Amino acid sequence: MTGATKKRLDGFFATFSDAAKPLLMLDYDGTLAPFRVDRFKARPWAGVPELLNRIQSRSQTRIVLITGRPAGEIVPLLGIEPAPEVWGLHGAERRYPDGRRKLAESPTASQSGLDALHSQLDRDPLGGLFEKKANAAVLHWRGVPAQRAKLIEKQTRELFEPLARMYGLTLLEFEAGLELRVGPGKGDAVRALLNEQPNGRPHPAAYLGDDISDEAAFQAIKGRGLSVLVRRERRRSAAEIWLRPPAELKAFLAKWAGTCEASVNRVAV
Repeated sequence: MTGATKKRLDGFFATFSDAAKPLLMLDYDGTLAPFRVDRFKARPWAGVPELLNRIQSRSQTRIVLITGRPAGEIVPLLGIEPAPEVWGLHGAERRYPDGRRKLAESPTASQSGLDALHSQLDRDPLGGLFEKKANAAVLHWRGVPAQRAKLIEKQTRELFEPLARMYGLTLLEFEAGLELRVGPGKGDAVRALLNEQPNGRPHPAAYLGDDISDEAAFQAIKGRGLSVLVRRERRRSAAEIWLRPPAELKAFLAKWAGTCEASVNRVAV
């Protein structure tokens, strides 16, 4: 962690106060958990669930996961009790802590185009791994040899790009994959959550993510909170600071927990 990063973090945590209700927004894959070809084996970095449980149980922090996955996949993997709020499908699906679920409606024409694409990719996934979502079609090629991955990407773009124009869909790039989708994105989810913050004095907020798909969230929180790029190697990003997982990620979460606990202790005294 650089001196500039430490200084920025010290300034951020100095904004926590006894009356503050912090908002901690987190991506999952690549941020809280290392990537796995089998996404159902992507468990959080060792120690991360314990830190999140500590934050949730000993402070007024609102923890929200914002992920490209369906929200229901995250809860059993994360290991936090009680389960936090999860915005799935990049923000199109909202799972409340009590288990209620709300899914954004898609325009009929866009959904029809996606349904037809789902059927096509069920028959032929172009050599990649096809992931069907309620509002999207996803092709992954993580773990595929480089030459084969380039061919899969080329064929996927040739299929997805005309459909995006035809049906008003969004083509979303991420590492080792493409997603064709409809509905709100991570930036929309972040703005909605920030707008739900209690009125009055500002409350600290942060968003942590790793992928290209998190850039919209980094832009959405700009000027209203802290944006954090979490990945082993740095890349160009709108995020304010960069942390390497798992050590620097865990140090950040531990600092969040300690700062909140100190505020609670001051109130108790």
